[in-house]
Amino acid sequence: MSTLATLFADVPEPFGTILVSLVPIVILTVVLIISVALLTLAERKVLGLMQARVGPNRVNLFGVSGLGQPFADVIKLLIKEVVLPARSNRFLFIVAPLLALIPALAAWAVVPLWPGFAISNINAGLLYLLALSSAGVYGIIIAGWATNSKYAFLGAMRSAAQMVAYEIAMGFALVGVLMASRSLNLGDIIHAQQGGPLTWFWFWLFPLCVVYFISGVAETNRAPFDVAEGESEIVAGFHVEYSGVAFALFFLAEYANMILISALTAVFFFGGWLSPFDGYPWVPGWLAAPGLHWFAVKIAVFLFCFIWFRATFPRYRYDQIMRLGWKVLIPITLVWIAVEMVMAIYKIGPWAAI
Repeated sequence: MSTLATLFADVPEPFGTILVSLVPIVILTVVLIISVALLTLAERKVLGLMQARVGPNRVNLFGVSGLGQPFADVIKLLIKEVVLPARSNRFLFIVAPLLALIPALAAWAVVPLWPGFAISNINAGLLYLLALSSAGVYGIIIAGWATNSKYAFLGAMRSAAQMVAYEIAMGFALVGVLMASRSLNLGDIIHAQQGGPLTWFWFWLFPLCVVYFISGVAETNRAPFDVAEGESEIVAGFHVEYSGVAFALFFLAEYANMILISALTAVFFFGGWLSPFDGYPWVPGWLAAPGLHWFAVKIAVFLFCFIWFRATFPRYRYDQIMRLGWKVLIPITLVWIAVEMVMAIYKIGPWAAI
């Protein structure tokens, strides 16, 4: 930020301040959109390897087999007609994809990408993330209702009920992170994990880490929790009537949420941008140094897990998914919060230095 402030020092106010704030936002948004495009390609390639298939290999770019496929898909979706159902609520029909996408992008405002850098370094970053993740469900509900289709509405209700159930489990898991770090600031949460992989919160909060990531998979409606897209029951779920760029926005929101959940899992439980060699005196300084590259590696590992789950597990029944959320994950988080209370009393783990 200081570099940008120096760059735009000669720009009259308030335009200089606006540019300093706007440039990182634009850069991050563009990087996320390109990352979504490359993630769709990576998913097809990895699924192809896991299922003994080839994957995309026709639209080549820069000599890389299939690299142009995501961009070909974007062009196809942009030129397709957006069909508005005759009896739909046209305003809400158009707004719904934006309501699903905007929270997934806006959440990155408080994510620390490397030491000392976040677009907005607010102290209530954890509450900000919880509020935005809860707002994403409105896009799905409105999309199902605005189309005036019973199949879309049924898919929206199923998806919304699932998201609410797993949102509670996710929130309780983050209460455990709050207790261990004693801060709502995401940068402070990362700093509280300094000292190497065994001081990262996954070690002391392992059940909460598992619950959080499972809830994140369910929140994004990914397999095996993709009950909103049960083709044999409700066609394609809440976005069955969407086409063209409107459908592309829902598609973008799903993959943007995958990247976000992976990033937040790394921040809350795996040290964010901290190096896995942090705290080892025999490791060269450049290898133990924190940075964006370590953050990116951790995000890539969790994105691979998303794809791995899709290739491995069959889709669960709806009652199984709801039972897992309400009767398994939520009780696990409550029990481990009580365990954390005992660890805090006896100064164990993250509380030993207090």
